[in-house]
Amino acid sequence: MRTVFTNIKSLLQVRPKGQTILKGKDMAVLPAIDHAYLIIDDGVIKAYGKMEELTPEAKGPIIDLSGKYVLPSWCDSHTHLVYAGNREGEFIDRINGVSYEDIAAKGGGILNSAKRLQSASEEELYQQAAGRLTELIRQGTGAIEIKSGYGLSVEAEIKMLRVIKRLRTDYPVKIKSTFLGAHAVPQKYKQDQQVYIDLLMHEMLPQIAEEGLADYIDVFCEKGYFSAEDTKAILQAGATHGLRAKIHVNQFNSIGGVQVAVEHGALTVDHLEVMKDADFDSLQESETLPVALPGCSFFLGIPYSPVRAMISKGLPVAIASDYNPGSCPSGNMNLILSLACIKLRILPEEAINAATLNAAYAMGIEDTHGSITVGKSASLIITKEISTIGFLPYSYGSDLIDAVYINGDKIR
Repeated sequence: MRTVFTNIKSLLQVRPKGQTILKGKDMAVLPAIDHAYLIIDDGVIKAYGKMEELTPEAKGPIIDLSGKYVLPSWCDSHTHLVYAGNREGEFIDRINGVSYEDIAAKGGGILNSAKRLQSASEEELYQQAAGRLTELIRQGTGAIEIKSGYGLSVEAEIKMLRVIKRLRTDYPVKIKSTFLGAHAVPQKYKQDQQVYIDLLMHEMLPQIAEEGLADYIDVFCEKGYFSAEDTKAILQAGATHGLRAKIHVNQFNSIGGVQVAVEHGALTVDHLEVMKDADFDSLQESETLPVALPGCSFFLGIPYSPVRAMISKGLPVAIASDYNPGSCPSGNMNLILSLACIKLRILPEEAINAATLNAAYAMGIEDTHGSITVGKSASLIITKEISTIGFLPYSYGSDLIDAVYINGDKIR
């Protein structure tokens, strides 16, 4: 359906075709057209410009957006949206002083979620995930990556990935699927971790590839989980099945995961709360994109990724929610935008670039999402009447979204 938006206060993130990633100081530049119009049709962006350039022949329903901003929908490149139940009990434990690592060592954390997921039916998982996804779309998320990793068995990991595949079919947002069988080591394999790694590489991966259930492969490269050598072997196995890497690294320790990721051409490295000089150096010489997850740091009370330093060193950065039941039970990208400004000390323009254009690159969808570009998806956020775009992250407790369009259809 053709729609003409007029009198837009400012049309944000206007980019030419072919611009796919922003690095360093360029992240502070957010191109905009004030007092603009925007035409969408057949689910894509058809034209835009200043109001005085809009010809009388422009046909279609006209929607006046006086006082409102328009920008591309959020791209959330790191979530664990499919899970069973919640872990509010562990939330209380942390309030009482128990660390995330101690909770995990006692069988909580990821293993707790795995136990719940293994006993849930595929339909139960789907219904829970569908409810979460519906909420996120209304909050402005137009593209999302969803990881497995709470199954930790052949049957349960496949079950999770099938739920993700069903969500892709049933929902209009762009969804990418990531296999994260190497999220934790199941209790039964604690004394022989290599047996589980072999199961992952030789049983899970072939079935996942055969059914076309994943776009990427992920590993939690961290002390107590999977070493740099483990990660290397798993990424190599994933590559033989056509799965590019997007990996968890440097959340609590720097153990060589960044270097393994760069060596294997990973699309992204996610978390990066703990960084050494060698990690910065490796990323500067690569095409691997750092992804910060400020919601996780906020919820767990751990250090934040040194994003200001990354940008000053000329690196690109994306931000994502890390929506999951244990360390960030929120996928609200509007909150993530605020946390990025407040805690990562980046400008609103940098945060928006990190949550749209760079985030689309982090999902491999930079050709269709992440900017206001002719031919890209008409997945849009329309704000309420606000004074400046800085008010969006500033007013972190308010719902400032007036409407959401996904592929040209009004969702909210």
